[in-house]
Amino acid sequence: MQLNVETITQAFASMPAWEVTAVFFGIAYVLLAAKESLWTWFFAFFGTLIYTLLFWEGALLSSSILNFYYMVMALYGFVLWRGNKESKELTVSSWSLKTNTMVIASGLVLSLGLGFLFDTYTEAKFVYLDAFVMVFSVIATWMLAQKVLENWLYWIVIDSAAIVLYWQSGYVATVVLFTLYVILAFYGYSSWRKALENETR
Repeated sequence: MQLNVETITQAFASMPAWEVTAVFFGIAYVLLAAKESLWTWFFAFFGTLIYTLLFWEGALLSSSILNFYYMVMALYGFVLWRGNKESKELTVSSWSLKTNTMVIASGLVLSLGLGFLFDTYTEAKFVYLDAFVMVFSVIATWMLAQKVLENWLYWIVIDSAAIVLYWQSGYVATVVLFTLYVILAFYGYSSWRKALENETR
């Protein structure tokens, strides 16, 4: 499969209107998250709602379940970021190297375990890479809702792995989308790091 302007144009032209809408919402979600905007969760909820239905209709059960999880986390993130009279608005925080190491190690073990199960009991393809993307997407989404700075570093790795996964699977338009996600994750990390530095002064 060649990745060129013609291939990319054809891939996007063949996308259903709902999928195009979901892509737009996904890009808006990442940009607004980098800005710490409460609107982040509006676009996250409806974008993942569309993907949940699309993947369910396409018989991609794992992807559908993952996007349903994203929907729930969108509601959770909205409540956390909005704050209330009793609690202050959530601010950016950072995890220690020890905490990140433990989370990464646990995620890798779980990814290997799920990959083994999928490889043994299903006909799924690229099981270990797919399991890695799924497990760490769940972790990073929770970190994003908690405004943990390192979530963006996780997303850089996750989205890079997803690019390889979708490239091998032939999803050209999705490869382009996740390439953009990687770039936006660098922007998000820079933006949140500045916010954290301002908060700690």
